[in-house]
This record gives sequence, structure tokens and C-alpha cells, in this order.
Amino acid sequence: MLLVRRVSKTFGSAGDSHDPVTAVEDVSLEVKEGEFVSIIGPSGCGKSTLLGIAGGLVSGYEGEIFVRGERVQGPHPAIGIVFQEESTFPWRTTLGNVAFGLEMRGVAREERERKAHEMIRLVGLSAFADRYPSELSGGMKQRVAIARALVMEPKILLMDEPFGALDEQTRIILGEELLRIQEKLRQTILFVTHNINEAVQLSDRVVVMTARPGRIKEVFEIDLPRPRDSTIIASDRFGRLVGRVWSTLRAESLKGFQDSETIVR
Repeated sequence: MLLVRRVSKTFGSAGDSHDPVTAVEDVSLEVKEGEFVSIIGPSGCGKSTLLGIAGGLVSGYEGEIFVRGERVQGPHPAIGIVFQEESTFPWRTTLGNVAFGLEMRGVAREERERKAHEMIRLVGLSAFADRYPSELSGGMKQRVAIARALVMEPKILLMDEPFGALDEQTRIILGEELLRIQEKLRQTILFVTHNINEAVQLSDRVVVMTARPGRIKEVFEIDLPRPRDSTIIASDRFGRLVGRVWSTLRAESLKGFQDSETIVR
């Protein structure tokens, strides 16, 4: 469904006051149809840069991106994106926010509101369709953002730490809701997170990246049963998988921390 082939990205040039920084280097990754793949790695390892390249938001990179065998450069209609940052429009209701993309596409009002209501119901916010973002919790706002992406019917959903600003309990529950939605819609999801538990809870595979420049260090198959909900967190198998991912990630996290300390000093 999504193929990343030998992608590298360097920021800065010889004319800049700072030295060039290579964010990601020679990264190749294939995400199959209906698969949930998480990317985890130290801060600054290029996870978000890689996601931005896949989503057509970052240019000037080496390598190639393919969607269903078609090489793409720039935003693609088959790809939807959800960010960590607050992205709802404060002057629009939940319904208005979710219907926004369809409105920009020129879909008639009756049709776009029908589709928006379907997605709002899917994310469990039907009772809040007429509420404004200021009246919603952080978790609700993220559900609005997810519904706004899904209403465009993307084949691939890219998610950049969408639950990162939420408390642990809320992010576990929203993760469970995301799995329910993915199972219903058969979405293909590429998910960036710093949270190992979250990555193991949600994913079919977890990709561990090295400290900058980000390369793929190891890929873990998450052989937990599906359909899956948050009760899986209490299982012994879950704990062992989290431990395996951390044992691989730990050295890279320490290296990334030491590198940042050097830069600060």
C-alpha cells in the first residue's frame, strides 16, 4: 500500500549559518494494506520528518515514495494526516470541522453533513456535533481531528503522535477506539509515537529507529491476537514485547540524549 524506498533528508546547506543536519538516512519501509505500523525512536531521530515526506509535506529529499505502486511527490488523495498539535478550527462546530475538507472539495452541503455525521458517530461524538472546540476535552478534539481525516476516505492514515499531549489513561482509551475504527474501515496506518506501550498495544509491527541520522535499526512483529483492546496491556506477552522493544531502543535513546547534551553545552 505504502512503500518508502531509500529515503534520506538533510536540512540546511553550505550557505546556512549552521551545519547541515541529516534527519533520516537511507530508510526503506513497506506498509501493507490494512496494516498498523508504528515508528518509535529517540527525540530528533527523524520520525516526524519521515512521516512528513510520506505525506507529501516535506520536499527536497532523496529516495522515492509509492502509493499502490504509483510514485508520488507531494500530497496524495489516498493519504490522510493527523497531527499531535491542536488543529480544530475554533470558530467551527464539531460538525463544521469534520465537514471542512468535503466543503473544500465542493461536496454539496447535504451530502457532506451526512458523511460528517457518520464519522462523528464512529468516533463517539454524536452528542457533541454542535459543540465548539472550546467546549471539548483534549481527547474529544483529537477524535474530531481523526474524524476530519477519515471523512475524506483516505486509504492510508499517517498519525504523528496524535495522543502525545493527552494523559496516559485517555491515550490508552483513544488507542482502543482507534483500533476499533481501523478494524471497521480497514485503514492502513503509519503511526509515530514516543510511547513503547502505545506502539505495542496498537501495532502489527513496531519499527525502531536509531538516533540521528535516523535509520531503521530493527522491526518487531507484534503477534498479539486481534481484535485487540486495552486489556491486552495486562498480559505477560505484552510485557515481554515491551521489554524487547525497549532493550533495542535504550542504547539509541541514550545516544540521542548524549548528543543533545553536547549540542546544549
